[in-house]
Amino acid sequence: MTNKIPVTLLTGFLGSGKSTLLSDVLQDPDFSNTAVIVNEFGEVGLDNILVTHSQEQVLEMTTGCLCCTIRGDISNTLLELAEKRAAGDLPLFDRVVVETTGLADPAPVIHTITEDPRISDQFELGGIVTTIDAVNGMATLDRQDECVKQAAVADRIILTKADLSAEKAPLDRLVKRLGKLNPGAELQDRHCENFTLEKMFSTPLFDKKSKSPDVQKWLNIEKIAAAHERNHDHDHDHDHRHAHDHLHDVNKHGDNIQTFSLIMEEPVLMQTFVPAMQFLISNHGEDLLRIKGIVCLNESPGHPYILHGVQHVFHEPIELDEWPTEDHRTRLVFITRNISKWSIEAYFASWLKIDERHSLKSS
Repeated sequence: MTNKIPVTLLTGFLGSGKSTLLSDVLQDPDFSNTAVIVNEFGEVGLDNILVTHSQEQVLEMTTGCLCCTIRGDISNTLLELAEKRAAGDLPLFDRVVVETTGLADPAPVIHTITEDPRISDQFELGGIVTTIDAVNGMATLDRQDECVKQAAVADRIILTKADLSAEKAPLDRLVKRLGKLNPGAELQDRHCENFTLEKMFSTPLFDKKSKSPDVQKWLNIEKIAAAHERNHDHDHDHDHRHAHDHLHDVNKHGDNIQTFSLIMEEPVLMQTFVPAMQFLISNHGEDLLRIKGIVCLNESPGHPYILHGVQHVFHEPIELDEWPTEDHRTRLVFITRNISKWSIEAYFASWLKIDERHSLKSS
């Protein structure tokens, strides 16, 4: 797809196990082509890895993996890594993992990767991985909005410390809650026998080993639709189809966050679709936690575009040479806060009504 270096964001609330995962990455020879960016070396537990301590910003591990501390801000750090890589001062790493702080909203880092042309010319957003503590995860989700948001926007949710959970019922409740919060995310147990770091960081769309993007798996629309059917009864949905609903619906599971999909049956006009997206983002970007999808434009139906955004920030659309699946419809996945699926459906229907061919489906 591109020759840019994918950047995976590793998020998770304080004490959720991010540092342990990063330590494992740095010790794994299979990640010799990886640069890991952390806030502080000490937080990653490198004392048992390094033979000698160093004040350098970038340390090369015995496995070949790079460990780099953030200097100034993430922009400067990524640019410095890229410059040293180009000059031959560092190994030719072909992916980056960025650890965010436990209290961090991932949106600003995504903004840096997608909006700064110095960065976006060389790097692309590869995915968002969030760690959730199996022992304290439910209580953290109850108390901390940041934890809820980190889980809601994730491509992968990694359940940590499940081996310390004495009872199965609380763990089952946490898994069920995460499934409601983000049904499109792949949930992995850190302590399962088949868990691998490679599987954790390779997303279906940006896996460099894949010959073509697995858009179907990336969007996961079938799973989202099934979850929506389980979590919302038909009478409730019908009551919220009316115009008074606008953009202020509260999700049933209590986190004010819901995930749903929108399918457009016919190719969309660029002159209609683009302004509709721009207006939606400018007016409700804060509550559009994530949008991802594949778009069929009327102007180039044979070349779909990958759309990917978080709140006000959108990655530059990626044009594919051909459709990766037999389904050539526009398919969008929304993760929203206080915005109902029927509001989004009505919004796009009003913009697209000039094209009488159109029909919309939501799930």
